[in-house]
Amino acid sequence: MDKGDLLTRLTIWLALCGYAAGAGTLLLARRRPRWMAGARLAWTLGCAFFLAHVASAFTYFHHWSHEAAYRETALETSELTGLNWGGGIYLNYLFTLAWLADVAWWWLAPKSYAARSSGITASLHGFFFFMVFNGTVVFGDGPVRWFGVLICGGLNVVWWHARQGAIASRASGT
Repeated sequence: MDKGDLLTRLTIWLALCGYAAGAGTLLLARRRPRWMAGARLAWTLGCAFFLAHVASAFTYFHHWSHEAAYRETALETSELTGLNWGGGIYLNYLFTLAWLADVAWWWLAPKSYAARSSGITASLHGFFFFMVFNGTVVFGDGPVRWFGVLICGGLNVVWWHARQGAIASRASGT
């Protein structure tokens, strides 16, 4: 394994850890406000490692060419689905911008961030989950696929637990 491959793999593993820790802690922080600082830190580190992953992938594999990244995405999509389409790269760009914007919002306007609509939060995290699931479980292979199953399964359990706690709180009036 060369330096570029190692760096690209290491940064995505660290980004996935930050994603899982940040999203999971955020789900559990509802009744524990002090946990929010940890969630924000994990979320920020995950995003930073993801940006490093993107930079590494574009440096070592795509040579800073959108066209090369599009072709590689089309090839991977074709191998998996039979559809020769590279448009998934645009979803990756959107994911990158959305995560960066979310981190910036949380740091620059934390009160606004905390007061945002639950629909915005659910939509954003639904999209993030979709991208992580597809990037690891659907398109990944080997250890990263199993790590993706662990992350996505774990976040589903945490989400269910948090949801049940929220339902119980509303029912009891607390």
